[in-house]
Amino acid sequence: MANFALEVTRLGFSALQAISPDLAGRAAFGLFCRTPSSRPKGARAKAAHAAGAARLAGAERFTLKLAGGAKAHAYRLNGGARGKRRRLLVTHGWGSSADYMAELVSMLAATGAEVVALDFPGHGRAGGRFLHMGLAVEAIAAAEARFGAFDAVVGHSFGGAALMVSAAGLLPGVAPLACERLVLIGAPSEMAWLFTDFGRMIGLRPAAQAALETEVQRVTGRRLEEFDAGNAASGIGRPVLVIHAEDDKEVPPAHARRYQAAGKDVRLLWANGFGHRRIVGAAPVLAAVAAFLDGERGEEGVSDESIKKDAEIIPFFELPARRAAL
Repeated sequence: MANFALEVTRLGFSALQAISPDLAGRAAFGLFCRTPSSRPKGARAKAAHAAGAARLAGAERFTLKLAGGAKAHAYRLNGGARGKRRRLLVTHGWGSSADYMAELVSMLAATGAEVVALDFPGHGRAGGRFLHMGLAVEAIAAAEARFGAFDAVVGHSFGGAALMVSAAGLLPGVAPLACERLVLIGAPSEMAWLFTDFGRMIGLRPAAQAALETEVQRVTGRRLEEFDAGNAASGIGRPVLVIHAEDDKEVPPAHARRYQAAGKDVRLLWANGFGHRRIVGAAPVLAAVAAFLDGERGEEGVSDESIKKDAEIIPFFELPARRAAL
């Protein structure tokens, strides 16, 4: 938020929570879930958006209807072809869209796989300005219902955490996502820290902060602390590749280490030098993803050192400005 807008927001919440902490908590949840404008800001974001849109211009497009009137949007490449081929799902981060994941999507499609890329509610072509973890998981489930089971899934930032929450079946009433492999790029391992930082930013006192966090359970059926993708990684029994940069200023590298600590099924690769945003289009990262999805050959094909060595020579690939940490 700009400084003036933030000050006005703090004043508003100071007054509201003095009257009713519960009302302040509900209002804060609505603000927390409000997504940024889908219009790119700045020359680099506009150029990246245009390049991504061009890559996806030939894709099939689908609208996925969710409960409560929300919608997600899906792109599909290599759909409807004859013969056995892998089916892959790609999800984006907060304030992003499939357009900004297009380099990764194109690379996967070039392998011959059927590739589905989502725009979550409030993002890209999906429309709206509202998203929370429950809606993201519902969008992933809607994609699985529409296109069939995915062999592997790849997600960046919030989209990576949503995939892990989906695979672990953490949202009540939604069946676990069926996939053989998961790739998480710059993904948070849990959400409580975001709510704490957000509450601090807008000046919530303890009672209103508690009401904000309680709202998560009212809306999703799960307590905030139960959306722990890091712990969930230990129980899904499928190979997981975590790619993160130690210079990531939006999702601290401690989240990657939490995933790694989940057990032997999780492999961690450091993509240092790419931060939180450039990482999704970095050539050595794309190579690591492709190799991992190829199975055992992938686990031997790309080393941590190859990513570190090439980190300074890959062209810049920036996502649009968005709320810190997602």
